[in-house]
Amino acid sequence: MMSAQIRAAILSEALPYLKEYNGEIVVVKYGGNAMIDEELKKAVIQDVLMLHLVGIHVVLVHGGGPEISKMLKKTGIESRFVNGLRYTGEDTMGIVQMVLCGKVNKDLVSLLEGKGIGLGGMDGNLFQAVPLDRDEYGYVGEIKAVNSQIVRDLIHGGYIPVISSVAAGLNDLNSYNINADTAASCLAGALHAKKLILLTDISGLLADPSAPDSLIPALKVSQVPAMLATGAVSGGMIPKVDCCVEAVRQGVQRASIIDGRIPHSILIELLTNEGIGTMFSQEEV
Repeated sequence: MMSAQIRAAILSEALPYLKEYNGEIVVVKYGGNAMIDEELKKAVIQDVLMLHLVGIHVVLVHGGGPEISKMLKKTGIESRFVNGLRYTGEDTMGIVQMVLCGKVNKDLVSLLEGKGIGLGGMDGNLFQAVPLDRDEYGYVGEIKAVNSQIVRDLIHGGYIPVISSVAAGLNDLNSYNINADTAASCLAGALHAKKLILLTDISGLLADPSAPDSLIPALKVSQVPAMLATGAVSGGMIPKVDCCVEAVRQGVQRASIIDGRIPHSILIELLTNEGIGTMFSQEEV
C-alpha cells in the first residue's frame, strides 16, 4: 500500500500543474491500444473525468480504425491503405461515418458519466475539408476550415466534447474521412489550446529508432527539420511529428506524443515533473 507521505508528495508535485492548466483547453487524440484494451480505456476515461473535475477542459478527438476494418469485413469490403491512409471509396465512407459518428463516438460518450457530448466533424461544419487526392485516396480529406465555436460552447456549458474525425465538404456535399492526428492538431490550433496530446502505441520520438532507451523528452520545433533531414524521424512518425509542429506553429503552447499503453499516461504527462513521451514547443525546453 502507498504511504500517506507518498500520496501527499504526489499531490504536492501535481499542484503547480493543476494551477497552470486550470481553465485551459487540452486536446487529446485518443487512439491505439488505449481504445481497444479495456483497462487502458478505463484509465483514459478516469483521467479525463478527473481533469474535468479540477477545471481542465479536455477535448477528445478519436479515430476508430479497428472498428472500421471490422465492419468493412462484415460487409465484404476490403480494407486498403495508400501511404498509410485508408483508401475511402463511396461505400467505405458510409461505413466510416456510421462507425465513427455512431458506435465509437457514442460508446465513448456513454463512459463519461453524463459529462460527454458527441460531435461528428460535420456537425455545425466543425471540420470542412477538400479531397486530399480523389484518384489516389478517394474520400480522404484535408481540413481547410474549423468552426471551433461549437466546441467552445460545449466547454462553456460544462461538457467534455468527444469528436469523430470526419469532415463536411468545403465545396461540395460530400463527407470526408480525416486522419485523427490531423483533426486533433487542426482543432487544437483553432481553439488556441494550451496542450495537444497524441496518444499512441509508441514511447515517443527516439534519437535512434533501434534503441528504445533513446527517447527524446523535449524538442523545439526549430530542431525538427534537422531531425527529418537525418532520417531520425521516419515512417509513421513523420505525420505525427508534423501534426505536433503545426499545432505549435498555430499557437498551441505544447504538443506531446505519449505512450497510451501506459495506464494514466495523460496524468503523468500533464501533472508530473518528468512527463512522458516527447514534447514539442516554441520556447527553449
